[in-house]
Amino acid sequence: MTPTVSAPTATRNVSEREARQVAEAAREQEWHRPSFAKELFLGRFRLDLIHPHPLPSPEAVATGEAFLARLGDFLRTEVDAARIEREALIPDEVVRGLKELGAFGMKIDTAYGGLGLTQVYYNKALAMVGSVSPAVGALLSAHQSIGVPQPLKMFGTQEQKDAFLPRCARTDISAFLLTEPDVGSDPARLATTAVPDGDDYLLDGVKLWTTNGVVADLLVVMARVPRSEGHPGGISAFVVEGDAEGVTVEHRNAFMGLRGIENGVTRLHRVRVPAAHRIGPEGAGLKIALTTLNTGRLSLPAACVGTAKWCLKVAREWSAAREQWGKPIAEHEAVGAKIAYMAATTFALEAVVDLSSQMADEDRNDIRIEAALAKLFGSEAAWKIADELVQVRGGRGFETADSLAARGERPIPAEQMLRDLRINRIFEGSTEIMHLLIAREAVDAHLSVAGDLIDPDSTLADKARAGARAGGFYARWLPKLVAGPGQLPTSYAEFGRLAGHLRFVERASRKLARSTFYAMSRWQGRMELKQNFLARIVDIGAELFAMSAVCVRAEHLAARGGNGAAARGLADAFCRQSRIRVEELFGRLWTNTDDADRRLARAVRDGAVGWLEEGIADTGAEGAWIADASPGPATTGNVRRPVR
Repeated sequence: MTPTVSAPTATRNVSEREARQVAEAAREQEWHRPSFAKELFLGRFRLDLIHPHPLPSPEAVATGEAFLARLGDFLRTEVDAARIEREALIPDEVVRGLKELGAFGMKIDTAYGGLGLTQVYYNKALAMVGSVSPAVGALLSAHQSIGVPQPLKMFGTQEQKDAFLPRCARTDISAFLLTEPDVGSDPARLATTAVPDGDDYLLDGVKLWTTNGVVADLLVVMARVPRSEGHPGGISAFVVEGDAEGVTVEHRNAFMGLRGIENGVTRLHRVRVPAAHRIGPEGAGLKIALTTLNTGRLSLPAACVGTAKWCLKVAREWSAAREQWGKPIAEHEAVGAKIAYMAATTFALEAVVDLSSQMADEDRNDIRIEAALAKLFGSEAAWKIADELVQVRGGRGFETADSLAARGERPIPAEQMLRDLRINRIFEGSTEIMHLLIAREAVDAHLSVAGDLIDPDSTLADKARAGARAGGFYARWLPKLVAGPGQLPTSYAEFGRLAGHLRFVERASRKLARSTFYAMSRWQGRMELKQNFLARIVDIGAELFAMSAVCVRAEHLAARGGNGAAARGLADAFCRQSRIRVEELFGRLWTNTDDADRRLARAVRDGAVGWLEEGIADTGAEGAWIADASPGPATTGNVRRPVR
């Protein structure tokens, strides 16, 4: 018998408190393994957690390098990135070739027909693909990092793995459906429902920005199960066949960049899904999604590494060939500074991604913060690198590759790379959301011991117990923030010229922890409203993590010989640049325009400065800001386009 539930609606109205509760419930609550970044935010510089640099096994290296060689040959001979950009489509023959190569099964175990690559080599492969076509990189990473394979690997039953992983490894493309027209980073508003019906569920709702959704054979769908007898309910994850009755791809979206991605709007109308296709228990959907993203987020900065390397190569070659005022433009200080930033930051990007990836492979550390920092740092840095390339190229950076070729010049798609990279600051957690997510994890230790002290809804008894816990914790913790190895000139001497940078990181880590404690003492429960302050705290942590990673990587490369001296030079340059940014961020913690900006933003929102918009000719078309997403049958044709 089907339980009686209320009809689904296009959106759910939830309070701010409920939204926070849903997000909090989806977090991993416990820390079972050490975390370098978590310790860094607490003022404890645990260099031993990342040094010596962890390394993959010889077998993993052999397997990974062999695949990279095959992948490189395929990309050079079979992928026409300019054609993908012109036609806004990845040709079917390219997709089929990637399947035959095993690229869709890079992260899937060999027992299920996959390649079984480590996280390190999976990310190296994505970096290589990203250097050629970010759209192809998005196709592969969406399939494996957030699509069906990863959540099944971590949470699926053996029956689900046997049924779906072999398909994902060789023949089927998967997609991840969470976002809705009125639901972005606030999952409490999720309106898609999964109503129990015997041994099945009936799914109803509309999903937006479904990367791979247009060509997907399998979907991971997040839907809300209503609470009823025998059903605890909550947001849950389901594997859905892309050609199931009631699944309609209503629209293929077009974007300023990544023009080849198959991203669309998918409607689900009374889609029958067996209960055996639910991943994990009811209500575990968001936790599954967030846990999957702990390593899945690394795919995005990995792709950024590839595009950053490509930008650096173009900048180097162009700035040596282009002469102005009697010498190559690279010799002009203004241009040279940009190239130095690009080189140092590219080295840092690779250091952060490789270190985080190897830590993920070892499964020795909890890398939820490291992966989030890698995503935040990588997406912002790669965007700036691409922007600097456009500036170095001048007018040619603004001109399209096809136009350059038409007039006889090398078709460098600098402007395309800038457009392609822009989305990285938005999807898989926008920069603003990443700041809040990381900040929440960074202050977890404080909330664990003192949360009830600053919770306005806690009882006096709860506050008393929290006060006792907090007193003991801070009595032990605060004295350790006064002094540390960073004040000893002989600390980290084995790092040679880089030792001073590590001493800076240690001192800055303690200062960061003191600043966080002071802010919590000052603002207490209002701390969560100080989003700009929290963003600066997180940005400081990201810089310190990157500085640590580059020093460890440089010493690792030096120990292996070859490029050690150059690596140390790159690390030194990055750390010098980073230290200036860190000092500026520390200064802006307390000297800023946050209050004035908040007042002005409110005035703008309320229309108090509407007169400032006078004098323009607004030719924009009228229409809804957010499209109607009411559940029901499809009224348009199905534009789904599976690749066979």
